[in-house]
Amino acid sequence: MSRIADAFKNGKAFIGFVTGGDPSIEKSEEFILGMIESGADLIEIGIPFTDPIAEGPVIQEANIRALNAGANLAKLFKLVKNLRKKTKTPLVFLSYFNPIFKCPDFFEQCEDAGLDGLIIPDLPFEESAEARGPAKERGIDLISLIAPTSRHRIKEISQAAEGFLYIVSSMGVTGVRGEIETDLNGMIELARANTNIPLAVGFGVNTLEQATEIGKIADGVIVGSAIVRIIEKYGGEAGPRIYDYVKSMKSAVSSSK
Repeated sequence: MSRIADAFKNGKAFIGFVTGGDPSIEKSEEFILGMIESGADLIEIGIPFTDPIAEGPVIQEANIRALNAGANLAKLFKLVKNLRKKTKTPLVFLSYFNPIFKCPDFFEQCEDAGLDGLIIPDLPFEESAEARGPAKERGIDLISLIAPTSRHRIKEISQAAEGFLYIVSSMGVTGVRGEIETDLNGMIELARANTNIPLAVGFGVNTLEQATEIGKIADGVIVGSAIVRIIEKYGGEAGPRIYDYVKSMKSAVSSSK
């Protein structure tokens, strides 16, 4: 059983996201370890990039802060290595395809660092073989996304999915939302008919009520912008506030029936 599978074996999973290097690599490590201590079952680490087309303003600005602070792939691989010495919690990179394409030994470095999975938002499923093959060779799950516009492709994407299937809850870019109006039940029902791997919902989730409701129909809840917004507000002092927020969200997810 992979570490990603382990994240879902004890009930509903909470998945937290940070942009690597925001506000520094050292603080990213502190924040990630704090999230794990407060109950996070899996961590997504965003590789900062100049043109993160799926991201809203909160994460776009986090990318800029990280890049201005000197974050790069070498430092992020070192971050994963350091984390792997301290935790068995699964770690997943979220990266746009350009940084991967420009790094000839990207997948080898992922394996060496101890990374478990990879999400590439701007890589269409139909063109994913270029990454799927090398990732599989290195024991890294290439995590697929399905969006509200993917209905005619959900069967095909679900059947090829690895690790967990990322259900995009809303149209548009990332960012907290007051309401999620997508037919999540329909998307999840169709996906479950075509895969046995866990299904986790993200994009816009930020409140306890949303986490509880989504936890009733999905195997996991993904939160990114709400955590990054705490970092934006409190900078290097965000650790305790992230801890409290993740603990409360994990409790809400776990209480879902």
